[in-house]
Amino acid sequence: MAKYKLQVQDDDAKPDHWRDVKSEFGNLLVFDDEPAARAKLAELFPVLVKMEQFAAGPKRTRVLVVNPYQDIDKEKED
Repeated sequence: MAKYKLQVQDDDAKPDHWRDVKSEFGNLLVFDDEPAARAKLAELFPVLVKMEQFAAGPKRTRVLVVNPYQDIDKEKED
């Protein structure tokens, strides 16, 4: 089962620099399903998400699969 994480771009001048979104305790926010991850992203960054929905500027938020090969890696270990 895939896990999802959130990333945000803080600086328009560095479009290739993304940072992981973490909890108030400094832990990486990880979700079991993509809709829950997208809902949290909209909750934490409502302005950026809305801007992207209306194509008002570059994409500044994203949801990524933590390890797309997690299932394959686990099979190799077994």
